[in-house]
Amino acid sequence: MLTGTQVTFIGGDARQLEVIQKLSELDASVQLIGFEHVQLSYNGVTKTSLTKEALAGTDALVLPAVGTDDSGKVEAVFSSEELMLTEELVEALPPHAKLFTGMAKGYLKKLCAKHSLKLYELFDRDDVAIYNSIPTAEGAIMMAIQNTDFTIHGSQSMVLGMGRTGFTLARTLQGLGAHVKMGVRRPEHYARAWEMGFEPFYTQEISQHVGNIDLIFNTIPTMIITAQIIAKIPNRALIIDLASKPGGTDFRFAEKRGIKAMLAPGLPGIVAPKTAGRIIANTLSTLLMEDDRNGGNGE
Repeated sequence: MLTGTQVTFIGGDARQLEVIQKLSELDASVQLIGFEHVQLSYNGVTKTSLTKEALAGTDALVLPAVGTDDSGKVEAVFSSEELMLTEELVEALPPHAKLFTGMAKGYLKKLCAKHSLKLYELFDRDDVAIYNSIPTAEGAIMMAIQNTDFTIHGSQSMVLGMGRTGFTLARTLQGLGAHVKMGVRRPEHYARAWEMGFEPFYTQEISQHVGNIDLIFNTIPTMIITAQIIAKIPNRALIIDLASKPGGTDFRFAEKRGIKAMLAPGLPGIVAPKTAGRIIANTLSTLLMEDDRNGGNGE
């Protein structure tokens, strides 16, 4: 249980609602900032404004999937106010306070480092990333179905990157009857892709494998689908880039060639916010309870 733990949420989307409910059930005291346009009736949950006083008693500060932008702005879909996490506000947090977010940009990392605050980036955790790969794969396939006039079954599909998302996506495509080519960078990934029945190739050789492709799914967050590669892709092909912005595709040249290319980061929160929220809720509550058992000393 989290009795006596003060958790403050600043902004977020539908995923946060699952986290709020979970922490309320665990008897945490929860205060919400940037949730004025949503009705919640959980015990121990109150709404407040973004002030130093509101943060002064906070044990855990929970921010959205992307904590802040590079200027400190916090996304809040349930609020009409602009929320800014300033250094003055961060200074108001107790020294023992922990900050939780999906991923942190430089602004937030520097603030936490300057004030010696523990920052947890949940999306960096293997367990969270693997769980999130399921709605990501389902969302990517949904996009492919909506934007093509052929079936996944029997298609020539390519997945770039055999990380946690790429692995799940390739296996799901294979289960739907696609012929899956797998672009990898490491020999052990090549071996695993071959063992699983994919057609592996090294990403530096991608130009040799796109001539008859129908679907390309990219998970690599560096420029890999270049103009030179796009020039060899059939016009019927669809590119779905799942890497974080700005992705790994030359979108300008794809448009010029008449090839549909779509940037689609953050699919879990779009296609399955309840499931994505539960993943965050379970991980966050476990971390808080472990911290409580350790006397607030963290990891």
